Amino acid sequence: MTLNDRMTFPSTMYSSHCTHYSRMNQRTIEISHMIMDDIDEIVSIENSSFPSPWSRDVFMRELHIPVSRSLVAKKHKNQNKEVAAYLIYWIIAGEVQIHKIAVKKEVQNSGIATKLIGEMVRLSRQEGASVCTLEVGQSNEIAKKLYEKCGFVITEVRKGYYQESGDDALIMCADLKS
Repeated sequence: MTLNDRMTFPSTMYSSHCTHYSRMNQRTIEISHMIMDDIDEIVSIENSSFPSPWSRDVFMRELHIPVSRSLVAKKHKNQNKEVAAYLIYWIIAGEVQIHKIAVKKEVQNSGIATKLIGEMVRLSRQEGASVCTLEVGQSNEIAKKLYEKCGFVITEVRKGYYQESGDDALIMCADLKS
């Protein structure tokens, strides 16, 4: 049974708006696959973004899990590139599951997360994925707006899912078929 068999989607499809929208100069951001050298910067972003952050070891393991995909957005700064955001997702049986996305505080609301999601969708479609799911805290208004802009819709609510806050988790899905 696939996710499509378990859920009925509204007529909303993945929004191509996510692949074209960005307030940052496109030349200053480069999206690539995560490598070991990125992990220290990712852990720093992770620690400042989540009340229960993943450890360095968890990110290192993601590099070796066959279904795992990890993208980083690097911002050009002088002659260097620094990690500005990352997205961790899995592709299993044609379905994408977003596990983590975070953006460095000083570049939030710049379109980087939108660009990362757009690239994730493009790559996932190339691998034959047709649907994407994620969970987000009900009180996380910024993330919900981002996901809705990218064509995700709420399909389920898990009451009291987040132990540290007691917040409900919203399960959101997007149909990736073009």
